[in-house]
Amino acid sequence: MTWSEEYRHKQMSAEEALQAVHSGARVWIQSGCGTPSPLVNALVARASELRDVEIVHMMTLGSADYTRPEYEGHFRHRGLFLGPNVREAVAAGRADYTPIFLSEIEGLFENGALPLDVVLMQVSPPDSHGFVSLGTTVDCTLTATRFAKLVIAEINDRMPRTHGDTVLHVSHISALVESSRPLLEMHAEPFTEMHMRVARNVAALIPDGATLQTGIGGVSEAVLRCLDDKRDLGIHTEMCPDGVIDLMESGVMNGERKSLHRGKAVAAFVLGTQRLFDFIHENPSFEFRSIGYTNDPFVVAQNDRMVAINSALQIDLTGQVCADSMGARPYSGFGGQIDFIRGAARSRGGVPIIALPATARNGAVSRIVPVLEPGAGVVTSRADVHYVVTEHGVAYLHGRTLRERAEALIAIAEPRFQTELEDFAVRSHYLEREKAAAACA
Repeated sequence: MTWSEEYRHKQMSAEEALQAVHSGARVWIQSGCGTPSPLVNALVARASELRDVEIVHMMTLGSADYTRPEYEGHFRHRGLFLGPNVREAVAAGRADYTPIFLSEIEGLFENGALPLDVVLMQVSPPDSHGFVSLGTTVDCTLTATRFAKLVIAEINDRMPRTHGDTVLHVSHISALVESSRPLLEMHAEPFTEMHMRVARNVAALIPDGATLQTGIGGVSEAVLRCLDDKRDLGIHTEMCPDGVIDLMESGVMNGERKSLHRGKAVAAFVLGTQRLFDFIHENPSFEFRSIGYTNDPFVVAQNDRMVAINSALQIDLTGQVCADSMGARPYSGFGGQIDFIRGAARSRGGVPIIALPATARNGAVSRIVPVLEPGAGVVTSRADVHYVVTEHGVAYLHGRTLRERAEALIAIAEPRFQTELEDFAVRSHYLEREKAAAACA
């Protein structure tokens, strides 16, 4: 049987394909802009026939109806990174959260700790040799297909074909569901003047020839807008946003001085709009790889002048970073923060950065706090933290004492909260009163 004959034999509707899912199955769903919505919808439509189906994924786009209260007992979600569509279900106890480094997720498939029954994915139509492309989203999904019993693919003629380790042959797919629909988009968070102030301080730490890891959010978007005067930047990241397009087209981000994958923008997935999907289509400047590769700290460290830019929800006066929870309530996930902070720390000329606005809730609360909120998880330990950046400046913490850390962090906190932080630091014997006053001066 030729691959085209096999393709026709495996072609069916989403409703037919999802009949293969049985009660008690564990289902992996491709994340981000690659979320295969027609397949997810067809699975949810079978809820009354199914019990105890576990759905596993990172941050998906669109609705996650399987987490709704009426589907308890039918579906349960295991989140490896939480997006807005599942946070309420996790907080209510209808879904679970797994704290894990992105670089280690694929290892759970490989070692049998998280065996998979079914993969739901979205790919491009096959090429002349029968290979489809995962397009926007390699993430952990290509690895998942190698360990799952069944692979169900939405074949969307709008999915771009991308370069790198992105292809899968039709013979490795169990069922094929054709579609023609716009991909789900993620529009960048609008950045404010405050974000720009943080970004300018971050940009001052980025040398020419640096390789960047980019993140999600207003600060990361603003940083990309502050790099027009840089030269020969590169990118090695798990997530690539729209903001890289202008930098690549202008020649600022050309990868010419990268020490690993010279001239290539290396990423595991993109989160963006149709403009980005069009830009990556058949673009040999990009090399998409699995997250197990992009986020491996030992791989990251091979990039000279690696600049890791990550965010935080809170940071305490000793340098502990909470980035995945609001108190005891899970909010997002570990993501690639530790993977890239540790990789950048071991890179020659590397710059590991935690960047955050000094306040939250429209200035009502300080993000630099005496102690983390009760129940808050520590994503990045104080021994891992190097640079902390707010709109008020830069604090360097690595190798510093608790006293030196408190002084440096108070100095970049919102001035309205500095006295409160100073008082706590004195009571905790981090600072002496006269030195605390000098730190705030």
